[in-house]
Amino acid sequence: MLIRGTNWIGDAVMTTPAVRAIRANFPTARISMLAKPWVAPVFTHSPDVDQVIVYEAAGRHAGVAGTIRLARDLRRYRFDAAILLQNAIEAALIAFMAGIPIRIGFDTDGRRPLLTHPVHRTQAIKSIHQTGYYLKILEGVGLAGGPPTLSLTLDPADRMRAGQLLADRGVTPGSPCIGLNPSATFGPAKQWFPERYAQLGDRLHRELGATILIFGGPADKELGRGICRQMTVPAIDFSGQTSLGTAMALIGRCRAFVTNDSGLMHVAAALSIPQVAIFGSTNHTTTSPFSANSRIVRVPIACSPCMQPVCPLGHMNCMRQVSVDRVADAVKDLL
Repeated sequence: MLIRGTNWIGDAVMTTPAVRAIRANFPTARISMLAKPWVAPVFTHSPDVDQVIVYEAAGRHAGVAGTIRLARDLRRYRFDAAILLQNAIEAALIAFMAGIPIRIGFDTDGRRPLLTHPVHRTQAIKSIHQTGYYLKILEGVGLAGGPPTLSLTLDPADRMRAGQLLADRGVTPGSPCIGLNPSATFGPAKQWFPERYAQLGDRLHRELGATILIFGGPADKELGRGICRQMTVPAIDFSGQTSLGTAMALIGRCRAFVTNDSGLMHVAAALSIPQVAIFGSTNHTTTSPFSANSRIVRVPIACSPCMQPVCPLGHMNCMRQVSVDRVADAVKDLL
């Protein structure tokens, strides 16, 4: 069987209940996951996946010729069925071109003719949390769904690298660390203000004695450096300095995690790390961290959630009204 994975880290983590359910429905199948390179580490060590096939969208599989090449590559595996967790027509087209006889997925993006088992995506399905959303694909074709519990298996080598990175910076195994994740994709409207993250880091260090770790991807290096410059206590900036696997292992070492709505938010949820998630422009009903150890901080104003990458009004009141005091209190209450 082939599973076509989603293209974003957070979405990928939220598909883990569906991936586990696929394994439960087909315990003896050989299951392969087709995933973009930046998402692959989510599944590399999953007990529910036998193999990760990397979709090299910027290399071997780029462009029209690359799509044909990918379909030809997949054809060699002689898959019996494909379950498409990604909603785009491209996913169905590639499965069709690869000659996979059973193709299951939501009937979105005009791809119903390419699917042998289309599942109608209703408004009700769109309104539930994403963990349940992906399970509805299986239930739509008569398969058992299972519980919507997130799961994430870390690479032991990444755990060792994370421990060494912390040790190199003087952090002993028993020292409390709190992670701050000030970045988020899909525009600045999702991001709480850098100066408030800096003030929060200072306060959590003073009041809880925690070492502050800053997280972010390669595009967030300047953001991380800027927050460190604004802080009055030293912080350890890992923005753009590690692989995703090592970043996940570092999150696993945190006593608490404070984040915007982002992929790493869902990583922390899957690892059951106590976290405070700050929401503004996005929908906390469908994409909140699915964990009992999570708390959401948001200010319900009339225009939120607007789902816009940039605040249409220009003043981001949904984020501006979230104070440092409120977030710090949420962290302390959670701990």
